[in-house]
Amino acid sequence: MVEEESEGRIVYNQPAGHLDEGEGLITAVIRETLEETAWRFEPAALVGFYRWRHPQGKTYLRACFSGACHSHDPARTLDTGILRAVWLTRDELLANPAHLRSPLVMRCVDDYLAGKRYPLEIIGDLHFDEDKRDAA
Repeated sequence: MVEEESEGRIVYNQPAGHLDEGEGLITAVIRETLEETAWRFEPAALVGFYRWRHPQGKTYLRACFSGACHSHDPARTLDTGILRAVWLTRDELLANPAHLRSPLVMRCVDDYLAGKRYPLEIIGDLHFDEDKRDAA
């Protein structure tokens, strides 16, 4: 999890972000996790895709992945707004639901704990070939 500032609050969220121009989804997941946690992440499976509409009208599409973290770089500067990476249990997250950035956080955790896993090959980035894992 990351502890971050959002809408004037300090909240917990999974590492998240946007695709850079010309970037495939798997490459973006690896990059965003590194930028927000200083951990290198190797995705192994897709847990799910989730769509949520914020009460103020913006719609979010989240892709949740499972995998392994390795090669932590504690000296690395984290993205703006990110305070720190934290390791929390489900119970610790539920202890203060007002500190969750959105309902997406618990849905991803619960689906992961329920064992939902889909092969990365289910993702087809048809226009990206800079990373063979992103190619369809």
